[in-house]
Amino acid sequence: MSNTVKIVEVGPRDGLQNEKQIVPAATKIALIERLAAAGLKEIEATSFVSPKWVPQMADAAEVLAGLKRQPGVCYPVLVPNLQGLERALASGVQEIAVFTAASDAFNRKNINASVDESLTRIQPVVAEALAKGMTVRGYVSTVLGCPYQGEVPLSEVVRVTAALADMGCGEISLGDTIGVGTPKKAAEMLRACASVVPMQRLAVHFHDTYGQALANIYACLEAGVRVVDASVGGLGGCPYAKGATGNVATEDLVYLLDGLGLETGIDLDRLCEVVGWMSAELTRVPVSHVASARQRLN
Repeated sequence: MSNTVKIVEVGPRDGLQNEKQIVPAATKIALIERLAAAGLKEIEATSFVSPKWVPQMADAAEVLAGLKRQPGVCYPVLVPNLQGLERALASGVQEIAVFTAASDAFNRKNINASVDESLTRIQPVVAEALAKGMTVRGYVSTVLGCPYQGEVPLSEVVRVTAALADMGCGEISLGDTIGVGTPKKAAEMLRACASVVPMQRLAVHFHDTYGQALANIYACLEAGVRVVDASVGGLGGCPYAKGATGNVATEDLVYLLDGLGLETGIDLDRLCEVVGWMSAELTRVPVSHVASARQRLN
């Protein structure tokens, strides 16, 4: 197995989308640029969703226009439909992400569609993006539980993962949206998906609602995954998942990976400086373990 782990930084999009106070575009741009300077190579910059439903992302075109892109850094954006794809193309985007869930109940609450209906909607978006030479990532939410239906059959998680792969999604991120997973279940879910999609095309995405995110990631690393999503400062939640707390903090993840001798290319000191700066911008104290410990020790 590879000794390198790719971290996909989702803070500027998934992390900020649940903030009630609108974050200025200039702050979002500065956040993305500081993350790149700390060594992040894949930073989800924004999303081209309806401003009516996610007002925090209404400035997507402005953010991308003001961004000083660094060589070797990818800046994917989330798109829900063909209209979003058109807006992304107009902004010079090269990488996009599409999303669905393994739970019908969650999908209906989120996008007013069943799982199968959502897959039907996604298919032309993926096809058009691939035709334009773009890379496409797929997100599967609620892989270990749903806030509305509870247990989600593993067979559904596997089916949806395979469907996204068959469409042409180069990478599929498996998300524990409400953070209810535990290590054994997380590893079993990952292995089941890896039976139909090669492990190197899979990523994991854990929220820390029950404090299990790092333990789940460790179990999945042991199972072979080498791509992990994280959010700087543990920012995030989900507007359609009541009670879901933030994503696993990028700095906590980097600390774990450094301790395991796995390479990320990320400077933890510089990353923690970004956390301190962003926490000040949002007028709150850092919530991650690493940032909190360093703040106490300094």
